[in-house]
Amino acid sequence: MAGMNEEKSETLVEEEQNNKKKHKKAKEKIKEEEIQVKIETLGENPNKVSPFVGYFPSGFDPLKNQATAAGEPPRATVRVFRHEKRTNRLQLVVSPNNGFQVDFVGTNYSGEATAPQLCTYALGVLDKQLQTLKIVPIASNKIFRLEPRVGGLDLSVKEPSKEEELSTQTKFEKREALDDIYGTKKAIKRNKKRKSLFREVDPQAQENLDRKFEGVKINKEALESAGMHSSRNTPPHDSSATTPQMAYPLDKIILKGEWDYLVDILKLFQDGAEIAPDGYPSFICNRLHRLESIEDEVEKKRLACVFSYINHLVKFKDKNSMEGCSSAKHHKIPSILSQKFSTMFGYSDKKRLEDEKRDLLISYVLVLTLIADSFRTAVSDITKDLRLDSVKVRSHFENLGCKLMIKNKVLLATLPVPLVFPKAKYKHKPKR
Repeated sequence: MAGMNEEKSETLVEEEQNNKKKHKKAKEKIKEEEIQVKIETLGENPNKVSPFVGYFPSGFDPLKNQATAAGEPPRATVRVFRHEKRTNRLQLVVSPNNGFQVDFVGTNYSGEATAPQLCTYALGVLDKQLQTLKIVPIASNKIFRLEPRVGGLDLSVKEPSKEEELSTQTKFEKREALDDIYGTKKAIKRNKKRKSLFREVDPQAQENLDRKFEGVKINKEALESAGMHSSRNTPPHDSSATTPQMAYPLDKIILKGEWDYLVDILKLFQDGAEIAPDGYPSFICNRLHRLESIEDEVEKKRLACVFSYINHLVKFKDKNSMEGCSSAKHHKIPSILSQKFSTMFGYSDKKRLEDEKRDLLISYVLVLTLIADSFRTAVSDITKDLRLDSVKVRSHFENLGCKLMIKNKVLLATLPVPLVFPKAKYKHKPKR
């Protein structure tokens, strides 16, 4: 028995020594596999699709226990779906080939994806042969949380109803709250400007103002005149002005805090970039050459900002219209202007502008075309951009106090002062 115990102890010692040798060899192999790599960081390419990353919060491994043919690696079917109308909405579906009728579905527009993205992601690809490590950025909306769903059922995630959707004002308020906590100084400063521009009337100040006006006689003629002007949907104006510039003052249309957000066309012009005709109204494209002949930088910036404001107004109209929504689908309006346009012109539950609000927007556009052309503008370009017929555009110009004339077979609109608006036409009841 003693001899047998000695043999066992010797065997255990030999096994321990063999294990140590194996660990030592494994460490040597690991050291031998260490390589020096060249790190290359790749930027986002608009012509290529960024990588998608999906993860399973449940810890499920889709490649484990897969039923595959001999010698073949386990596989899982991966599909990506894109919304027909809202192309930025994606859905990732992973179907494991394990015989179970369960799919894993993740979206970039619901659930966890709707939370604020406060960090960035990247994917590293190591090539041992070329000794390179390529780091590819991943967009924040390309991280998919894959949740299990029963196969065969509708994989689409139901979108929130209109009642559940946040209003425009609520979205801006939540975004401002996030900017105040995590935003940059530039974002905080921009929000302060927007708040000062759209500050609501103080109730106490309004009450004091009402007391001051108590007992004041009402001028009925002035009220009737004001009613006619509001029904005509004219921008801020001065009927008694002696010059066209004073008749429709530009500083009442483009507010002081908005000019810094209208330099997009000026920057493109200064960089020598070509402005695509399909991305801007023809009224602007046909007048960009005038910026070259203006030597005064202040005047050049003023005209370029007027062009930019016209562009945003036209795109806002197209976005909220049935006939032009596709042309403005990818156009981005600065948040300060988007909030202003939504407040001034708004849109109904049908997501299209009401007739009265649309006419007001058109009046703003036409006044800016007059300002851009020194109050003598051709009507044809802006008629095409607004998708209107010439009769309606003539009526809009006349309601602004303009006179129309034909010169060299071109219809021109001019603005004489003082402003004279057409009288309202009333239908007389037939006599009995």
